[in-house]
Amino acid sequence: MAKDIITQFLIWRLKHISTKNFMLILSGVIGILTGLASVILKVSVHSIQHWLIEGFQIEYANFFFILYPLVGIFLTYVVGKYIVNDYGGHGIPEILYNISKKKSLIPRVKMYSRVFTSCLTVGLGGSVGLEAPIVVTGSAIGSNSGLLMHLNAKKRNILIGCGAAGGISAIFGSPIGGVIFAIEVILMEVNTGAFIPLLIASVLGSLTTMVLIGNDPIFSFNLSGEFIAAHTPYYLLLGVITGLVSVYFIKAVLRTENLLEKQSNPWLKMLIGGAVLGLIIFFFPPIYGEGYNTLNSLILGDPAVLLNRSPFFSEINNTYFILFYLLMIIFAKPIAAALTIGSGGSGGIFAPSLYVGGITGFLFAFANNFFGIYIPIPVAHFTLVAMCGVMSGVQHAPLSAIFLIAEVTGGYELFVPLMLVSAISLATTNYFDKNSLYKNQLLEQGKHIPETKDEEVLGLIDIRRIMEKDLLPIHPDAVLKDLCGLVKLSNRNIFPVVDEKGTLNGIITLDDIRDIMFDREKQNEVQIRKLMHSPPDTIQPSESMREVMDKFERSGAWNLPVVDNGIYLGFISKSRIFNAYRTRLIRQQRE
Repeated sequence: MAKDIITQFLIWRLKHISTKNFMLILSGVIGILTGLASVILKVSVHSIQHWLIEGFQIEYANFFFILYPLVGIFLTYVVGKYIVNDYGGHGIPEILYNISKKKSLIPRVKMYSRVFTSCLTVGLGGSVGLEAPIVVTGSAIGSNSGLLMHLNAKKRNILIGCGAAGGISAIFGSPIGGVIFAIEVILMEVNTGAFIPLLIASVLGSLTTMVLIGNDPIFSFNLSGEFIAAHTPYYLLLGVITGLVSVYFIKAVLRTENLLEKQSNPWLKMLIGGAVLGLIIFFFPPIYGEGYNTLNSLILGDPAVLLNRSPFFSEINNTYFILFYLLMIIFAKPIAAALTIGSGGSGGIFAPSLYVGGITGFLFAFANNFFGIYIPIPVAHFTLVAMCGVMSGVQHAPLSAIFLIAEVTGGYELFVPLMLVSAISLATTNYFDKNSLYKNQLLEQGKHIPETKDEEVLGLIDIRRIMEKDLLPIHPDAVLKDLCGLVKLSNRNIFPVVDEKGTLNGIITLDDIRDIMFDREKQNEVQIRKLMHSPPDTIQPSESMREVMDKFERSGAWNLPVVDNGIYLGFISKSRIFNAYRTRLIRQQRE
């Protein structure tokens, strides 16, 4: 019945609404649905956190901080595996991989699963953010909406971007930041036709949140003061520092996750990861959950709040200890985020990167002012700009970081330092690591996503489909006369030398026998194994086209053999690759 209704609707749509206008309508629907999911997630998480820790006395440490994260991760795993059938894994990296390798098809379960699992994880103290889960949710809504409406992969890709833009816009109340994030992180290319749906989805995602829960910004303050040119050297230094912190953040997350991956038993992994995470939060309560409240307090000039509900409350008036405590939080937060996700929790590193950036900037400015180094600098400005710097370095998304921080905080007068620190931080990070954390996480799983349009098109080409099998093989024990007979039958100038087991021993070309092929005496005496030579390189059928093209470039060859564990399968030529590339490119342009 439902299928009949959808079929009738699609027929009506084709008659009355153009695909371009239908995409605009769908983008609006996706923005609203993602906004609703964002409201449900934010309200649920904040309600759970309020219920769990509101009664804790600030002057005493509370051992429930050790228990809550472990319970949250355990519940997340149980719900994810046994109820919604979607658990583990990274959010945004999976979306990028689905776009690149799975024709923009995202499992339907992700339209709601991450809302439930991340609610449990973050609500009970998991040290991650809600941005990645809502991006996954919005992207899944976009992908499945496109699939339901029988739209092709290119259109589904745009709708995925709409879901991501609507999610970021709804969480942060940042429509511009949502659009830029979708363009810079999620989508590989954007034309004018794709830009307008992104705008619509982003605006409606933000409006939905405002209508349902009001204007509830993550950072509840208005920035005052202007950028002062005399502070430029400080911002230059801050850019380098945030770049180095970004490198540490990436390495700490990857190594912590790798250590947890060595434990194959999921229950033991949860126990180890959750217990260590609980201990970290016990000593550093500001790491509990997203941590945005802590950043608000710091920007408002109240660093003593860091020690609330911690074992170190007695040091609340000790500025030196507070500085040391801030430094330890910078080191601990990435590890806590990795423990949360790696042990089975659900969340993302978007919020942790902002959090670490904020702590870094506050520590930099606060220490400068406390020790009286040269001239005083505005703590709030440097806290915000450093958030931009670390986000830029970790996610390799400088434009997203600039517009997000400027839009959320109203700090448009800080565009110059935001741009400066973002650029320097990214350059510093690139010096040590060319890939963002998202791409590194995929590479750790043995997955590669294309970085350019050329790589994307090449990735769609199947080696086995373009492999040529019409080359005539010859046995290594045969003689030159046998090869001359094959030359008469073949229209190719290359011959694979293959034994009775199908193993490739070498190759022979016409150039190798041109001088002797008409010598009757040598035709009967010279064996093929004496004439053959090794190919410049070989190709495995499981290799990507990027690896294949690298081999052609290194070897300078025009044809290379395809072998599977030494067994000869066929040849691949550059001309076949170019023809397949051209066909794929034309097909994409038509779509």
